[in-house]
Amino acid sequence: MYAIVENGGKQYKAVEGSYIELDLLPDQVGKKRTFDKVLLLSTEEKVEVGTPYLKGVSVNATVTSHFKGPKVTVFKYRPKQRYRIKTGHRQRYSRVMIDSIAFPGKSKAADTKKKSDQKKTSVSKKKKTTTKKKSTATKSTTKKPTAAKSTTKKPTAAKTQKAAEKKS
Repeated sequence: MYAIVENGGKQYKAVEGSYIELDLLPDQVGKKRTFDKVLLLSTEEKVEVGTPYLKGVSVNATVTSHFKGPKVTVFKYRPKQRYRIKTGHRQRYSRVMIDSIAFPGKSKAADTKKKSDQKKTSVSKKKKTTTKKKSTATKSTTKKPTAAKSTTKKPTAAKTQKAAEKKS
């Protein structure tokens, strides 16, 4: 189930339990917020589209954090006029967690069923400890014979000079 919500002239897809990054909201972290401008609601059975908004449908959310986006570099340039301006900008955002989507046909039994399913999955995700058996086999450490170094003598500098004088 999801809903399309309008906030600040932009549209966002809201799914229960997920996060949305909106333009900066004036609310403090931890504060609850309700979005009433719902454009579309999709459930397992049907899809409802508003004209322009759906009546009686709202999305409840909690502000989790405020943060800045990546830096955008703006470079203005006019050729042959020595006009160069470099500025930067970082947009501020709010991260919001979607708590629930409320609409008239929603049953409370469906909510409790989802919560019990979430508890079951969280219990099954817990790590189980296992012990490893120690192996009794040991590695055999036999050394391989190394190759012997060659002991051929190289000619010295004096001998090479004498050979060069004889040739010329």
